[in-house]
Amino acid sequence: MATIKDVARLAGVGLGTASRVVSGKGPVAAATAARVRKAIAQLEFRPSHAARSLLSGSSQMIGVYIPVLKGTFYTPILQLIQLELRASGQHMVVAFGTGDGDERRQAVEGIRFLLERGCDGLVVISNALKDDDIAELGPRQERLVVLNHYYKGIREQCFSADHRQGGRLAAQALLELGHRRFAVIGGPPTSPDNVARISGFMGELAKHGIGASRVFVVASDFSPEGGWAAAGALLASGHKCTALFCANDEMAVGALSRFQEEGVDVPGQLSVMGYDDTHTAEFSAPRLTSVHVPWSDVTLNGLHWLLNRCYGAERPVARRFPVRVTWRASVAKAPAARKPASR
Repeated sequence: MATIKDVARLAGVGLGTASRVVSGKGPVAAATAARVRKAIAQLEFRPSHAARSLLSGSSQMIGVYIPVLKGTFYTPILQLIQLELRASGQHMVVAFGTGDGDERRQAVEGIRFLLERGCDGLVVISNALKDDDIAELGPRQERLVVLNHYYKGIREQCFSADHRQGGRLAAQALLELGHRRFAVIGGPPTSPDNVARISGFMGELAKHGIGASRVFVVASDFSPEGGWAAAGALLASGHKCTALFCANDEMAVGALSRFQEEGVDVPGQLSVMGYDDTHTAEFSAPRLTSVHVPWSDVTLNGLHWLLNRCYGAERPVARRFPVRVTWRASVAKAPAARKPASR
């Protein structure tokens, strides 16, 4: 296998000159560069990742931290980042928490792990960190981008949708179909994005005279298992409702499974709406109506910002990510709002 030394020897140039042509950095006369490129083609020289890193002065690696490696939410985000980085000649290194215990400590340790491996920049999906944790990164925080949360000190580097508006849209959609009796399966009460979407939902109901005391609310953990258990708690409570809002799709899918087993007709007796509009929503039974959050756009624009900062790229960066409702089969008009069948 040819090396950069072989290229320099064949082209009749010094090693530094050959390196500048390969890296694309530094002045080289046009005729000299042409000889080097000809030698590269003749020798079929392909610099290794380690060689490119030495030549460019960077690792060409982007670190990604996610809270937990499971479920259907994070996988598409990781796939998207990986495809985008590979197309740009960079690589992805992933760190993740265990999903148990101190989430803040896990996030701090995960970020430290990525930095110790020489990552040029970091994509972080975590709302467990504190502003002090970000500040402690010192100059390295300048090459950090955060998805789905805002930190005061690096607000320009944070990319997220308006979850409060997402909750309002969910309530508006159900109210327009005549629903007036509601239940909610929320995520962890310590999760700011969950708090925002539930607050938006409950606030919209309040505008229509439906106070919090009339809504059955149970907190869960964003998992299908949590949705299953929460749906069981709703049924056991005896609370009469015609619409259920779930703070993410995975809990909604778990709830749908519980309702199917218990003989609850969705959407005949109970409409169910999810949140995120993940791939899972398309193939649940019935197919899940969900608040669509453009996670691909959020991810790509955050990554574009980071590549611009780390590698001098000039990719466009958007900061507004409108949410909307994706209608499927799990939501229908409230039973009382349906017209009787004509004879």
